Amino acid sequence: MERIDTATPDLTQENIDKIAELFPDVVTEAIGDDGELRRAIDFDALRSDLADEVVDGPRERYQFTWPGKAAAKLEARTPCDKAFRPCIEESKDWDTTQNLYIEGDNLDALKLLRETYAGKVKLIYIDPPYNTGHDFIYDDDFSQSREDYEGASDEYDEEGGRLVANPESNGRFHSDWCSMMYPRLLLARDLLTDDGAMFISIDEGELKNLEALCDEVFGHDRFESLITWQRKYSVSNNYVGIASMCDYLLVCSKSPCFTANLLPRTDESVDRYSNPDNDPRGPWKAVDYLNQATVSQRPNLCYDIINPNTGKIISNREKAWKYEQAATERFQQDNRIWWGIDGNNSVPALKRFLSEVRDGLTPHNWWPYEDVGHTQEATKEVEDLFGAKVFDFPKPVRLLERVLQIGTGRDSVVLDFFSGSATTAHATMKLNAKDGGSRKFIMVQLPEVCNEHSEAFRTGYGTICELGKERIRRAGEKLAAEIESDNAKVDDQLDLEGVEEKKTIPDIGFRVLKIDSSNFNDTYQGPNQLSQDVLAMYVDNLKEGRTPEDLLFQVLPKFRIPLSAKIKELDICGKRVFDVNDGQMLACFDVGVGIDTIESIAKRKPVYAVFRDASMANDSTEANFEELFKTFSPDTIRRVI
Repeated sequence: MERIDTATPDLTQENIDKIAELFPDVVTEAIGDDGELRRAIDFDALRSDLADEVVDGPRERYQFTWPGKAAAKLEARTPCDKAFRPCIEESKDWDTTQNLYIEGDNLDALKLLRETYAGKVKLIYIDPPYNTGHDFIYDDDFSQSREDYEGASDEYDEEGGRLVANPESNGRFHSDWCSMMYPRLLLARDLLTDDGAMFISIDEGELKNLEALCDEVFGHDRFESLITWQRKYSVSNNYVGIASMCDYLLVCSKSPCFTANLLPRTDESVDRYSNPDNDPRGPWKAVDYLNQATVSQRPNLCYDIINPNTGKIISNREKAWKYEQAATERFQQDNRIWWGIDGNNSVPALKRFLSEVRDGLTPHNWWPYEDVGHTQEATKEVEDLFGAKVFDFPKPVRLLERVLQIGTGRDSVVLDFFSGSATTAHATMKLNAKDGGSRKFIMVQLPEVCNEHSEAFRTGYGTICELGKERIRRAGEKLAAEIESDNAKVDDQLDLEGVEEKKTIPDIGFRVLKIDSSNFNDTYQGPNQLSQDVLAMYVDNLKEGRTPEDLLFQVLPKFRIPLSAKIKELDICGKRVFDVNDGQMLACFDVGVGIDTIESIAKRKPVYAVFRDASMANDSTEANFEELFKTFSPDTIRRVI
């Protein structure tokens, strides 16, 4: 039986595999730091294969670098021996929801999510620390002990998660921020679909560095837009200097496959169309017939047009027409030339029908607060839900709705790994309620402790995660109540014509998963470290307090099964068996599993069958395991953990 590796993949080895496919002659073997022989790349051979395309030594080249860049890049590739632990009691609609709320360091979360969601996330939105000198950023030096860390900072969570202040007096002020962002962006890119995109909120402070980071991670040609968001609607006259009214959203795509969606038409845009001549083709608007080019620049677009109402000949004076003469004749025959209400305009116009234009508006990079909200609106949204100002500097729901409208389809997966007050989750549910979509969200947030002087702490919230989860609950319940109220009004009008269809309440639940250490004790020790107590772990190395549910959620990513998968519990020959996605996987982690249980599982022919190494009742059961599956379900992939 093949064992499951509990750690995330080694991305360095994955890169070596990719290079080996392209240049098999550069693969060699070398002794690692642990004394073991491992596969490696001969860079001299690779340099020879690439000839003059390698930039090495003192040669000048364009590059963006900072102290700590190499370590930050290595951090993204380092395997993570941690696991998701389900928390059913803090979840909402556990059995049916497709949404996830993950508590823990987002670097760990991205590494764990990569196993299951690589290439599956359509949109990533993040609102990282702006690095104003007052923000806290992640310290990813995991070699630092808890004691050393606590001596350096009093900002940490219960698990020792390292949040450190980054004052402007710090000599590595910008470098620390870049080192925090770089590995997270590298991992985030892997999660995106080929037609996916990432939207990042930022202010002026780190905008240039963020642009350089994204150019390196995504490629300069994958820059899509720098959107300016008008976050304020007024400025105090007491402000000294030039006040900032805007923040920015940097947009990068994974590949040329990305296409921004059109925005829904507003009532104002529709009102620009009318039908003063009762044209049977419906509402239209008049489009200027004059070109920007002059008569001398486009002589082929200069000709006489006769007004059929007056017989007057209209000739070009300074500007050419937009259309060739043959096109104008077709427009005249098709009643598309407009000469005004009285038919006596000095120049014609073209009738552009609403039914013939694109079903939406082209998005642009100027987002005024009238369209997407401002910071005060965002604060009020949170206050309306909680009755208090429990979160500083949230983003307005309308801003995130606009991001989702541009970057997602109706069934897309949306990720926010700096979740904060969970505005992204709120906006996802709200947009689903509006357009009938089934978008799924994944929120990731470190359980950062609320300041004891904050309104959130006084209101009873100990961590940002508690606040975010409650915001999703309250926002979802409010949406459901509003939809039920609207549907009740529809019921009251059933006898009337033209009644709107009832709306469906979207998925307003979420599964809570908490990142913790692996469910298994570390048994990878040298002979000189072994003792009688340590040897006992080899019999059953499961950590105390870990549950079968914990094991299941450590196993799911190994088979790229979504963490929102449908899970049922079965009783098979007296043993507890998890049925994932209606038979896709059957997993049993009980001890004392006998031949009868294994045979029954094999007869159900799952795609995957998973057991604990310590599950087998005796040597006879273990010896017959493979034969039972070969007999009843040879195609089942079976693994032990």
